[in-house]
Amino acid sequence: MRQLILRLARENPGWGYRRIHGELLGLGHKVGASTVWEILKKAGIEPSPQRADRSWAVFLKAQASAIVATDLFHIDTVFLRRWFVLFFIDHGTRSAHIAGITRHPTGPWITQQARNYLMDLGDHAESIKFLIRDRGTYFTDSFDAVFQEIGVRVIPTLPQVPRMNAIAERWIGSCRREATDRVLITGQRHLRLVVSEYADHYNRHRPHRSLGQHPPDQLIAAEPRSASDRTMVSRLDRLGGLIHEYKQAA
Repeated sequence: MRQLILRLARENPGWGYRRIHGELLGLGHKVGASTVWEILKKAGIEPSPQRADRSWAVFLKAQASAIVATDLFHIDTVFLRRWFVLFFIDHGTRSAHIAGITRHPTGPWITQQARNYLMDLGDHAESIKFLIRDRGTYFTDSFDAVFQEIGVRVIPTLPQVPRMNAIAERWIGSCRREATDRVLITGQRHLRLVVSEYADHYNRHRPHRSLGQHPPDQLIAAEPRSASDRTMVSRLDRLGGLIHEYKQAA
């Protein structure tokens, strides 16, 4: 009985002794609530408010499959013109979607890109429960309304707390380090080509530690090969050879 009580407490940090007592009764164990409290106290297990981790990181991990984040980042061309890239990224799969590129990210433009994004998702849009965005003035009430109409809760990040949108910020860093910072961008069409090519590489091939070293679009592991297997490996060059992808040759 004692081991079962401790197990329930450790596996459910939000449960108090009365909640655990009720669960035991449901399992057919007749024990007093005071007995449960004494066992937890002797084992040094704090009451549920002290045990429950309500941090932002825990929230993100628990709700990852229902969270989408969005952000903008800028790229300066060789002609000293600044372009802005709007993208969305799914927390659960880490799949990135380039929504649009513009020199002037106005509220109406971003709102329209949000509508286009949801249309591209189709039925999958129903799985989104939370949208994380920063507090930029271009994210207007009309932008929020696009998501709120389908039951999505919009969560603006706190001022000067970029870690609240860490996954989107990390994608920006990866895109810069691996692609845009290594290419002289000449204009909008060239920038769209580069970021679209990188997003395709990111979604289809690039391994992710959080996904067990699988890319977002290929979460099924390949069959393991023996050390003596001499299967040929071919290389695919992307972005003029900046990025290499390796595959087993047919």
